[in-house]
Amino acid sequence: MKKSMLYLLLIVLVMGILSGCGQSGSKDAGNSNDNTITIGYFPNLTHIATIVALEKGFFKEAFGKDVKIETKTVSNGGLFMEAMSTKAIDVGTVGPGPLLNFYVKNKEYRLISGAVNGGAVLVAREDSKIDRLEDLDGKKVAIPVIGSTQDVMLRKALQEVNLKAKTNGGTVELFAAAPADTAPLFIQKSVDAAATQEPWGYVLENQAKGKLLLDWDQFAWGKESTNTVVAARADFAENKDMAKAYLNGHKKAVEFIQNNPEESQEIVIKHLKDLTGKELNKDEVTAAFSRLAVTTDVNEKVIQEMADISKEAGYVPSNDIEGLVDLKLLNEVK
Repeated sequence: MKKSMLYLLLIVLVMGILSGCGQSGSKDAGNSNDNTITIGYFPNLTHIATIVALEKGFFKEAFGKDVKIETKTVSNGGLFMEAMSTKAIDVGTVGPGPLLNFYVKNKEYRLISGAVNGGAVLVAREDSKIDRLEDLDGKKVAIPVIGSTQDVMLRKALQEVNLKAKTNGGTVELFAAAPADTAPLFIQKSVDAAATQEPWGYVLENQAKGKLLLDWDQFAWGKESTNTVVAARADFAENKDMAKAYLNGHKKAVEFIQNNPEESQEIVIKHLKDLTGKELNKDEVTAAFSRLAVTTDVNEKVIQEMADISKEAGYVPSNDIEGLVDLKLLNEVK
């Protein structure tokens, strides 16, 4: 009996030691001894800064040979933020809508740079009898995801003509659908319009008989409409060496895109083909690129207004986003 108890104690002791060893290797971007960084982004044009920085080796150069760079692609902002909340993503590009939605519930995230302004349009079906914003009254409008940046932009545009979404007692129905699915929805007459990012707006116009209702410089906040930003977990942002390395690579990519638009578009087309197996039409990419501005700038007033609209929509319990935008390291890099 005593021998059995002794064996049992030895087994428990060994298991405890092995368990401790396993935990010591866990990932923590806030730990300076960790040499792996996971960068997240979407496989689309509005994440061009991240794609170019990866393809041109700007991140690799900025982090140095001792840091291993991994990537994770997602299809929408909710999935991006969920991955960031579980530490599957350290830093990357996402729409400000999902970022602030998560921030008001958990302050462990930071907006550390801009990436793309614009890049979103409002398109109506050709036969929908929608010729102006007011005509959306009683209509069904596609958005990428509930609570997405385009959702918030649409609500901003509706406010300007005293319209509201049905979920807030209004007359405009918001219908969540993946941007790639909006063309079939137009053809099937399942939706009347779509608030979408590029190049899907161009696709709707040229492949689904859509007509441009609001161009990128007219939709919501116009050229100040913040489409994509750099988001980081707080522990990553607090590791100044790592955060500044990322921002150096990001800034270099932004400047490259501004100075080499055609080459940058070719880089994105190839990258997305390698990633998804599908090749974007060059004319679509060129047209879409003319509807966005790649930048590190952030209009904090716009971000706050997005939070206000998200609260009014019932997506968040509070519009208090103090501490979300932190551009100190970006200014040091600049």
